[in-house]
Amino acid sequence: MDRVREAVRPFPKAAMFELRDDGFDSPFEQLVACILSIRTRDETSLVAARRLFAEARTPDALASMDPEEINVAIEDVTYHERKAVQIRDIAVVVRDNHGGELPCDPDLMQSFPGVGPKCANLASGVACGIERISVDIHVHRVTNRWGYVATRTPERTMVVLEEILPRRYWIAINERLVPFGKHICTGIRPKCSTCPVLDMCQQVGVTEHR
Repeated sequence: MDRVREAVRPFPKAAMFELRDDGFDSPFEQLVACILSIRTRDETSLVAARRLFAEARTPDALASMDPEEINVAIEDVTYHERKAVQIRDIAVVVRDNHGGELPCDPDLMQSFPGVGPKCANLASGVACGIERISVDIHVHRVTNRWGYVATRTPERTMVVLEEILPRRYWIAINERLVPFGKHICTGIRPKCSTCPVLDMCQQVGVTEHR
């Protein structure tokens, strides 16, 4: 993982970690940002998150907005109308039931409609340092290509990684493999000739590479 960390240093950080470093580091902000990122490229969701947070970044503030106002701010992301309603509903629950502060509780986050383990684990990991594994398409693809796991779905990949991955990497695996998967171990024609971990990669499913 150290070699992967060095390899991705020149590239943009994964969206959630970039937002954290920019000061959007509360559990609520991280959860909202992750919801925006679902089925949406980081480059798009980052802009939408910053635009939304420029208007409102707390549960109280977002709960007071009309869903259409939220929708306008996030209109570039996939399923923006549905996400606008979802975000406002979560904000209302946090305001009314949790004193306006979202606790660092991934199980509570998963109790919100539309929030699965990927976002709950990532938000609680980035914002609170809670050791949970978040698996997106890049983490799923790269770990299978390495031969580290042999799974068909990101959900199953998460379960297997929880069994075999040292806990010290549970948060870092997303931080490092998202940019690694976007820029080096790409879905089509990965850059195997310059990959820093080629010596430990089984290149599962790779038929053509650069």
